[in-house]
Amino acid sequence: MLKLGFVPSHRVPFDMDWAKDMRDRTIRSIRENCGAELICPDEALTKKGLVSDEQDAKKTIALFKKNDIDALIIGTMTFGEELPNLIIAEAFSNIPIHLFGTKEGPFTSDGNRRSDSFCGTISTAAGLNRRNIIFDFSGIFFPEEEEFIEAVTRFINSSAAYKGFMGAKVGTVGPRPAPFETCAVNEVKMIQDFRQKIVPITLLKLYSDIKGSGQIKEVEDIAGQIENDYDLTKIDKKSLLNMARLEYFLEKYAKDLGLAGLGIQCWTAMQEEIGVSPCLVMGRLTDKGIMCACEVDVHGVLTMAVQYNLSEKKEVPHFIDWTIAHQEKENTFFAWHCGNAPISLCREGARPLVESHSVLGEMLGTDKSGGTAEFELKEGDVTLCRLAETGGGFKMLIAKGRTISDSRKLRGSWKWIEVEDLDLLYRTIIEEGFIHHASMIFGDQTREAKLFCKLAGIEAVEI
Repeated sequence: MLKLGFVPSHRVPFDMDWAKDMRDRTIRSIRENCGAELICPDEALTKKGLVSDEQDAKKTIALFKKNDIDALIIGTMTFGEELPNLIIAEAFSNIPIHLFGTKEGPFTSDGNRRSDSFCGTISTAAGLNRRNIIFDFSGIFFPEEEEFIEAVTRFINSSAAYKGFMGAKVGTVGPRPAPFETCAVNEVKMIQDFRQKIVPITLLKLYSDIKGSGQIKEVEDIAGQIENDYDLTKIDKKSLLNMARLEYFLEKYAKDLGLAGLGIQCWTAMQEEIGVSPCLVMGRLTDKGIMCACEVDVHGVLTMAVQYNLSEKKEVPHFIDWTIAHQEKENTFFAWHCGNAPISLCREGARPLVESHSVLGEMLGTDKSGGTAEFELKEGDVTLCRLAETGGGFKMLIAKGRTISDSRKLRGSWKWIEVEDLDLLYRTIIEEGFIHHASMIFGDQTREAKLFCKLAGIEAVEI
């Protein structure tokens, strides 16, 4: 669970009792509605648990460092004191920061204000801008208002994605396919901008581990799960066991090395040497929270991880190809891949069929290329994202759409997606330097994805 540090900011001589009430209501609202571990000063640390001066700021910094907070939220409970707020923000400028103000109550009987939150919020925001500290501002609310709860939840989810993204480790299983320069990445730039690491895993090691594995109970368990969940009438027992062994070792690598996901050389060495297509396994690992992208697409893995964390790890993405426009329906395209979709995304009532690879089967032999899990995906709204590095910087494509059902039996894992303007989407992909892969997740994540980009210093390209 994300650790969220909360600064309840108060300025003397505004009404301290009003500030305390706003503090308590904010704490209660976040804890009851927003799904984060809230860390904040209590009355034993500062007067009424508020932050009013530099000494309070120093105590609050020590509290937050002791608890190793992941994100920071500053709220003006009355006018708020900008300098203590800024001292704290400077100490945590490397993590996401959110700013909000509280609404004012009625005037006192003698015509004075208990609070002036917006004016103080402006002062804090101006100081953050002077220091070039990136922050998210939601607005001025009472803590129980739905808009406040939604804004804080969005910030928490975007901060979780930021936490998972910064310093992420991505495993590469083999080199990218030689014809696919499109999946090349600048590892040095990833280190410099995001402290990310690529962890190479050789195909020779994978081959050696699988061939020398012998009988492993966990492999038998995986094979049993696959038999239970998929239609295996078109593949043999040997292919099933190869898939199970492949899943066991890839999952072991990811867990042992602390990887966010794996970019896998999914053709042709995998089929030629291990005797199976890894597509079904990649979908199953993605369902387990290990994001798997085809063709050693490292930026693809990272895009999947962002979407997964934005969903509070409640939804998993499908790693797709942008492909053809619908032959009859306007603004509709075919979101497809060979058979790597997580089974949790399968259309209701369908049973995934495990096939030999629709593209590689004839070229390599159906006996070596079994392992694609083929089915139509479920219904719903979707968000499509793609991270890319171009011109020395990073950008993220963000688009939304909705599924269109189709009664035909089509190869691969797939869904027709209707978007607002397909010509604009296609043109943006081409002209902005994005590639043929994307991550698609169910639900509208557009606002969360844009906020993540802001926090991470990534240009958001929204369609």
